[in-house]
Amino acid sequence: MTIDWAATQVYNTIMCVAAGVGLLLILRFLKRLRQNKIGQLEGWAMGFGVLGFILVLTGAHMSLTWPLAEIGFPFDDIIFGEPSLAFGVLLFAAAILLWRKSNVYMKQGINPKDRKAVSEQLKGDLPDLMKPMSYFSAAMGLALIAIGIAGVTYQLFAAPPQEPISGAFAEYPMVEAIFISALYALTGIGAFLFTFTLKLKPAKWIIRVSYSCMYVSGFLLTAFGIMNYFTHIGLIVNTM
Repeated sequence: MTIDWAATQVYNTIMCVAAGVGLLLILRFLKRLRQNKIGQLEGWAMGFGVLGFILVLTGAHMSLTWPLAEIGFPFDDIIFGEPSLAFGVLLFAAAILLWRKSNVYMKQGINPKDRKAVSEQLKGDLPDLMKPMSYFSAAMGLALIAIGIAGVTYQLFAAPPQEPISGAFAEYPMVEAIFISALYALTGIGAFLFTFTLKLKPAKWIIRVSYSCMYVSGFLLTAFGIMNYFTHIGLIVNTM
């Protein structure tokens, strides 16, 4: 198997890491907010903004140019590109909101280093601020579940035998199809339920399920993306 790598670009490595870290950063932010430990909102805004920028840039390019079609995987441009673009835009929007809130709080005389004061104020503002965006998050959550169903139905995600580690399962396409599809579905469930956590008094089980799904999928996405830096380099070397 030989691939003309000069004809395409494969960067779902950094997309995977950025998406995973983005999910974990959201949970970290919400945990510290509940503990009244959120201060210096500019730092959190930059954290979300950096990840959002990476996902918007790579997701938009993949969604609009379909680079993976050049190596025989056109469906992966939809599977990887569009969810990354959507998540990146949401992270970037959250970054703008937090940056703006930081300026508003300073004008109101709230010390940005006073974590309790910042957290208490933000707790009251955040649900209404995030609610409009959460509808898109819920819709994309259902889209991720649909991708998971498609992955199992059509046995997608199988790595070629030339790819290290993942390629060991090339003769058993359902193995990776089930794993990646389950990861997409898990992320989708978390994203869909997240909308309902923004209610005034959300049910505890909804919060627990949503956060658990996001944590597990965030950790696995990050770990899988890190591993892919080795496996994708190996694939390129083995198919040049």
